[in-house]
Amino acid sequence: MTYTLIIAEKPDAAARIAEALNDKGRPAKHARNGVPYYIGSRKGKEFVACSSIGHLYTVAAEDAGRFHYPVFSFNWVPKFTVERNSKYQRAWIEIIQDLGKEADDFINACDYDVEGSLIGFSILKYALGDVTRKSKRMKYSTLTKDELAHSYDNPLPTLDFSLIEAGKTRHEVDWLYGINLSRAMMKAAYTASDKYSALSIGRIQGPTLKALAEREREINNFVPIPYWSLKCAVEIDGKTFSVRYDKEKIDTRDEAQRIVNACNGKEGLVDLVEAKKYYEKPPPPFDVGGLQAEAYRLFGYFPSRTVALAERLYLEALISYPRTGSQKLPPSIGYRNILMGLGGLVEYSDLANEILSGRLIPNEGTKTDPAHPAIYPTGNPSRRRLSTEEHRLYDLIVKRFLAVFSTPSHKERTRARISCGEFIFSMEGFRILEEGWMRSYMPYTSAKEVPMPALTEGQRIIFLDLSAHKKFVQPPSRYNPSSLLKLMEEQNIGTKATRADIIETLMERGYIRDERITMTELGFGVVDTFEEMCQDILSVDLTRKLEKDMELIEEEKKTREEVLIEAVSFLRRTLATIRTDERRIGARLTEAKRRAWLDKVAVSSCPSCRTGKLLMIRSRSTGKVFIGCSNYQSGTCSFSAPLPQHGIIRPSHRLCHTCGYPTVIVRRKKSKPWSLCINIHCPSKEKWGKRQ
Repeated sequence: MTYTLIIAEKPDAAARIAEALNDKGRPAKHARNGVPYYIGSRKGKEFVACSSIGHLYTVAAEDAGRFHYPVFSFNWVPKFTVERNSKYQRAWIEIIQDLGKEADDFINACDYDVEGSLIGFSILKYALGDVTRKSKRMKYSTLTKDELAHSYDNPLPTLDFSLIEAGKTRHEVDWLYGINLSRAMMKAAYTASDKYSALSIGRIQGPTLKALAEREREINNFVPIPYWSLKCAVEIDGKTFSVRYDKEKIDTRDEAQRIVNACNGKEGLVDLVEAKKYYEKPPPPFDVGGLQAEAYRLFGYFPSRTVALAERLYLEALISYPRTGSQKLPPSIGYRNILMGLGGLVEYSDLANEILSGRLIPNEGTKTDPAHPAIYPTGNPSRRRLSTEEHRLYDLIVKRFLAVFSTPSHKERTRARISCGEFIFSMEGFRILEEGWMRSYMPYTSAKEVPMPALTEGQRIIFLDLSAHKKFVQPPSRYNPSSLLKLMEEQNIGTKATRADIIETLMERGYIRDERITMTELGFGVVDTFEEMCQDILSVDLTRKLEKDMELIEEEKKTREEVLIEAVSFLRRTLATIRTDERRIGARLTEAKRRAWLDKVAVSSCPSCRTGKLLMIRSRSTGKVFIGCSNYQSGTCSFSAPLPQHGIIRPSHRLCHTCGYPTVIVRRKKSKPWSLCINIHCPSKEKWGKRQ
C-alpha cells in the first residue's frame, strides 16, 4: 500500500493538517515511542501526516576539539548526535524514516518561510534518502481547514529550492562565524588563565553588542547640563489654567528670573487663537516587529515571549502566520468571512458587524513580505480555553485588525498665543470629535483630552503664579528589548525570525542584563577586545552585506558557494590576527570575566571590618546563598547575612535609606524586582517577612 507522506513542522500542525484533509471524520491518530502521526484519505488517496519538532538536522564540525580552530570542514548531521538536549529527536527521525518506506509521494508542509523550507528539506534529503527532487510544497498562511485543503490540492510542484539554499547558507555562515570566533576567544582565555571560560560571539551578536556598548558609553560619559524652565499659571474667568513659555529650556538662572520678574502678577494679551481639525488614519496591521513592540508597550512581554504566544495562537488556527515582515492585507484572505467569524464571537460582534456594513478597505503599511500577509485573526472560535497571556495577545491582534478597517479618527487641536511684553507664552487644548478607529482599538489606545477655555484675540488675562525651576539635561535612555529590536530592524541586523533570540542569547551569555538593558563588564570586555583587534566582527556593514547575499541567493543571483568562500576568506584573516596576539587577547577577556564576576557577586565594602568586600556566596555544604565578608578565610571578619533562596539576586550598589547598610535586588517570576536591605535588624525587614 502506498500513500502520500506529509511533513509538518510541529505535532500540532500535523494534527491540524490531517484533520483538514481527511474526507470523512477525524483521521486515525497513532503514536510510537511518543511520536504521533495521523492516517487519513483525501479524494481516494491515503496520506500519512507526521511532523518534525523544529530542526532535526544541524551543521557540525568534522573534528571534536574544544579549542581547535580554524574549522572550515562541516557536515549536516542529526542534531541528537551533537547536542545533549536533543537526544529525544532520535525517535522522531526513526519514525519518519519508517513511515517513508512505503510512501510514493512526499510533501513539505512546514511553515512557509526559510526555516520551514529548510526543516522539511533536511528531512526529505537526509532521513528519507533524498526524495527532494520528487517532493512538493504546501504553501499556506493559516491553519484553517479551507486554506490547508486548498494548499494540499494545489501544491507547488517542487520544493522552494532558492529559499532552501538561502536557509542552508545562513546556517552554515552563522555556524562558521560562531564556532571559529568562539573557539578563538575560549582558546585565548585558556592560554592566559589556564581556565575554561564559556565565551561566544557571532556575526549578529557582534554589531548588536557594539550598538549597546556605544549607548552605554554615551550614558556613562554624559555630563548633566543645567537649565531652567518656567512653571506658569493664569486666571481666566475665575479659573486657573497652566500655560507654557515658548522656550522650553532657558540657559541661565538670571534669564529665567528676568522673565519671572517681568510677568508675574502682570496682564498678558491673547494675540492669536487658532484651531486645527484633522483626521488620523488607523494604524497599519501588525508585522512581527510591530506586534512585539506593541505587546512590550502594553503588557511588558519580551519579544521572544510574544513570538512564542503568537505561535500557539497560530497552531490553534486563531491567527495567521506570525513571523511575517508584511503590513499588507490582500483581499485574497477574505475580509468579509473573517469579520463574519469575529461577528460570531460575543466580545467582538458589535464592532465586527458595524465594520461589515461599510467599505472593507484596510489601511496598510509600507512593509511587504513575499511569503505571507500581515498578521490577522482567522475568525475561528478557539477549541480550548486560552491562557491569560494568550487571550491578551489574541485580543490585541483582533482589535488591531478591526481598527485597520475602521474610519479615521477626527480630532481638533487648539492653540492660543499670549504675550506679556516681549515674552511669548502659549496654551494648547485637544479634543476628539469622532473616535473612529480608536473605538475599535480600545483599550490599547488612548488620547487624553485637554480642556481649553474659550479665548478671543485681544482678551487680557492675569499671570497668577510664575516660577523658575532648575533642571538638568537627561542622558540618552537605555534600550529595552522593544527599542533594541527596532534598532536591529532599522540597521538590518539579523532577520525578523532571529532578532528576539539574539537579545536572549546576549543575556544568557552575561553580556547584558536587566529590562532597561545595561552592559556588563564582560560585554564591555568583549567589545573592547574586538574593537582593538578586529573591528569587522562588530561591523554592521558586514552583517548587512551577508543579509543582502541571502536575498541574492533567494533571487538566484548569487550562489551558496560564493558566499561561503567569502566568509571563509574573511575568517582566515581575522583568526590569523587573533592567533598572533592570543595571550594578550586572552588576558583582556580573563580580566573582563573577573570584573564581571565581581560585579555579579560583590555587594559593597564590609560595614563590619571596613577592609573586606561583601560577596554573595553559595555554601558548598547546604547549597544556600548568603552574604559573607572576603576576610572570613583570614579569620579577621565573620560578618554574614542571609538571602532569599528563590529568584535572581544581584547587587544594587545602593545603600538602604533606613539604616545605611547595602541592599540587593531580588527578582522573582511574575513579580516586580524589589530592593532588600542585608541588615537583619533593619526596620525594613518587616516588608521582607511579608514577601516570604
